Amino acid sequence: MLFYKKRDINGFLLIDKPTGISSNHTLQQVKGIFNAKKAGYIGTLDPLATGMLPICFGESTKFSHYLNNSDKKYNVIAKLGEKTSTCDSSGIILKKRTISFTFIELNNALKELTGAISQIPSMYSAIKYNGIPLYKYARKGLDISRNVRHIKIYKLNLIEQKNNLIELNVHCSKGTYIRTLIDDLGEKLRCGAHVISLRRTQVGLLSCAKLITIPYLKELLSNTGTKKIDSLLMPIDTPVDFLSKVYLSKQQSLNFKLGQKINFKSNIKNSLVRVFDKEKKLFLGLGKINTELILIPYRLISICTN
Repeated sequence: MLFYKKRDINGFLLIDKPTGISSNHTLQQVKGIFNAKKAGYIGTLDPLATGMLPICFGESTKFSHYLNNSDKKYNVIAKLGEKTSTCDSSGIILKKRTISFTFIELNNALKELTGAISQIPSMYSAIKYNGIPLYKYARKGLDISRNVRHIKIYKLNLIEQKNNLIELNVHCSKGTYIRTLIDDLGEKLRCGAHVISLRRTQVGLLSCAKLITIPYLKELLSNTGTKKIDSLLMPIDTPVDFLSKVYLSKQQSLNFKLGQKINFKSNIKNSLVRVFDKEKKLFLGLGKINTELILIPYRLISICTN
């Protein structure tokens, strides 16, 4: 049996997660395709869900939590008239009710679920209790007390409602459970509802135009080898590309990489910035500029990546 040494891969990729597998299974497939030593994903998607699953490789994982805190957008299709144990189509039907709400009642319900709201996550979620995901307790018939989550729904737009199906676009803050949102909507409409299709279309400012499928990666690797798939990787600093850039001279860059404070004049105050070597155009890490015009190293990438 041949054993291939895993590679030091540094960069970022937006995977179009397929339905039917977990986020971690998706990650392991992608990690295997790249034969990467270190990789992680941002923002868990349920097995039912598809769409944007950001993957960080190597040094990029140092900045993943910044993107994890970003807003997200989804397209969701729900079935009305049925409440399920998991709030989606993978669960068992707990209750069937007649659909009898008016268009005005629907609009009012959507308005009530827009803005700052509270949620109690489903037992069928990946939230951990004593180190064990809640869904594992749920499968054993156990009900664990969950903390209320305070989230924000920026937009909850109706795309179409026809017969027993409703389609919505959702723009929400981190920590939002779309299945819970749909379950709450079903209760407000007095008929119950559950998710039958869910697609994440945006994380932060990242565009769906850069989504890559696993079959495409496999085909590319098979036909052209690792060089071509490596060329698809986005820069290490992609998770923090919403931060301003600053450039340092050769000597300043050396000092910064050694963890030393840098005298730096800038219009930016009290903020994290992305720091680059001006000469080599290389990302060095994150720095913080304070009011005293000092650039302080905050999160550095390993020198070997440069």
